[in-house]
Amino acid sequence: MGKLLAALLLALAATGCSTVNTGYDPSKPHHRPEGFVNNDPAVRGGSSPWYEIMLRRWRGDFRPLAEPAGGYAAFAERWRATPDRAQLDDPAGPPRITWLGHAAMLVQADGRNILIDPNLSDFAGPVSWLSAKRQVAPPLTVAELPRIDLVLISHNHYDHLDEPTLRALLDRGDTPEFIVPLGVKAWFDQLGSSRVRELDWWQVVEFDGLRIHFTPAQHWSKRTPFDTNATLWGGFHLDITHRGQRSTFLYTGDTGYSADFREIRRQLGPVDLLAVPIGAYEPRDFMRRQHNNPDEAVQILEDTEARHAIGVHWGSFAISQESFDQPPRDVAAALERRKLPAARFWLPRQGETRNFPGY
Repeated sequence: MGKLLAALLLALAATGCSTVNTGYDPSKPHHRPEGFVNNDPAVRGGSSPWYEIMLRRWRGDFRPLAEPAGGYAAFAERWRATPDRAQLDDPAGPPRITWLGHAAMLVQADGRNILIDPNLSDFAGPVSWLSAKRQVAPPLTVAELPRIDLVLISHNHYDHLDEPTLRALLDRGDTPEFIVPLGVKAWFDQLGSSRVRELDWWQVVEFDGLRIHFTPAQHWSKRTPFDTNATLWGGFHLDITHRGQRSTFLYTGDTGYSADFREIRRQLGPVDLLAVPIGAYEPRDFMRRQHNNPDEAVQILEDTEARHAIGVHWGSFAISQESFDQPPRDVAAALERRKLPAARFWLPRQGETRNFPGY
């Protein structure tokens, strides 16, 4: 009976229900009384009927068609690294980034430890048997993370907003500030965290000298059967200064390819380091609106005039048809087509730390 009920809730979740946007501003084109839309309102995520979602799940659209070469254990051996404890324990060093698997990242800048979209759990979803299974263990547990000062959440999908990870972080005594999209603060109120700031697209906040913009993306949101697109989604642009040297970092968040990135470049300037998804892009007829593919990731690099990009949102959870080892090959092919140097697009291992460009 429990599984039947969960399946029914999954079906209802795909249909969406009426909600109220408590932050509604009629002067903003992406606002609606019931929630939010993309800058191209014709591209509406979460609008597929429940029977299509169930059919796609049944036929395997949301799991890899094949294992990576040699299997998942061999993939993990190649793409997982032992974190550098000395660097993790020295946030006062040069600005650096550690990929924690999927979309989770640790940015260390001028003494601050900034966690982005952390999911260090065994699955991504409301219950394990209905969720995407993690195939590569995260390189760090919550207990092994350094003290976290700030957490950035791009949207409320389970692979980006993971309650067990955040509860474990708070339970160990961390008191970070959370910066989240419009509408997501209510979820944190229930979690029991009071240090939460909500942002709309293009709003900017300061955190201990760090300047943070919330930037648009082409995606959607859903956390329950009744809140399709009721909360906002987006990315984060960080303006970092370390010992007089300025660096900019852009995390796109989950996104389909759109004109948003040329506008981000126009408003905020070129990017030193871009974190952009390169996974969860097949089947293309379903994923195109919400997840860019590696070729489009390279286009986003060009649109933002990024000095370097780092590929994220791949190689951890089984959530789409492409095999785990396909994204690196597709990134390499896209760079070759554009005659761009491979060194411009970083593909670190999970747990690997790299300094920002110029350090």
